[in-house]
This record gives sequence, C-alpha cells and structure tokens, in this order.
Amino acid sequence: MASKTKTLCEEKIVPVIEQMGYDVVEVEYAKKADGMNLTFFIDKDGGIDVDDCEKVSKTIDPLLDELNPTDDQTYILNVSSPGIDRPLKTDKDLKRHIGTEIAITLFAKQNGVKNFEGELISFDQNNVTIKPLPDKKGKKIDQNQISLQRDKIAHIVPIIKF
Repeated sequence: MASKTKTLCEEKIVPVIEQMGYDVVEVEYAKKADGMNLTFFIDKDGGIDVDDCEKVSKTIDPLLDELNPTDDQTYILNVSSPGIDRPLKTDKDLKRHIGTEIAITLFAKQNGVKNFEGELISFDQNNVTIKPLPDKKGKKIDQNQISLQRDKIAHIVPIIKF
C-alpha cells in the first residue's frame, strides 16, 4: 500500500508541485507516532519557508482528495523543507552546492580513508571532485583535488557552520 501511494503521488502530484517552481526532493508515506503521514519534501533556490509549505499544501490537498492515493485510509499531509543538512543526492543538489564545503563518506575505505571534507569543485556522471580541507588537526592535505567515484559514495552532506 505504501509503495502504491508513493508511486501515485510521484506520478500525479509531483508534476503539479514542480509546475509551481519547486523541486520535490522526496515523497514519503510512512507510519509515525500520530498515524500515517504523507510528506512532500520540497526545495527551491534560496530555500523554503512556511509560506512555501502552506502554498503547496493548499494546492495539492484538493488534488489528493480527488486522487485518493490511500484508498480512503486516513493520513496526515505534511509539506516540509528537507532541511539544510540533508544529503545531496541529485545533480541539481550538487550543482546548487558548487563552491561550498561538503563531507563525503564512502562505502569502503579508499587508500585507507573513508571520510573526506572539502570544497565541491565539480561533478559529472561518474565522479565528484573536491578541494580538500585541512584535517581536524589543521594539517593541510597534500593533494589540490580529490576525485571520488560516485558509485563508491555512501552519502554527501553540506558542512554547516554557525
């Protein structure tokens, strides 16, 4: 049921949200403490605020009533920002973060190292290239650039500094 609901929403509701100028990062239909939740995580250049979430919610709520993706099962509709520290998964995510500092974790060690931090320089279908940051002890990394194969990367997240 959950996958059917998610698939229907991705096919019928996501295009409407995208026509509004938002990126849909993820659609989630899952049981939470307060019951079943249907959540649309949206993003746009400059970020998402409460007004954006409200606008999307008001637009898709009647469409969801008509579509009935849960076959009359009750659910709570949520429209949310994915958060500033969410993993970068798509080319659009990476493009938006060129020139910013990111942390990369590999599935397995490469040359004895599994975790990398650096400024995102470029990416393509096969690789992500960073300019390494000094290590935690302030030691400068010898290489000017490190290129990592995308299929070896477990996750990439922005480095958030306050």
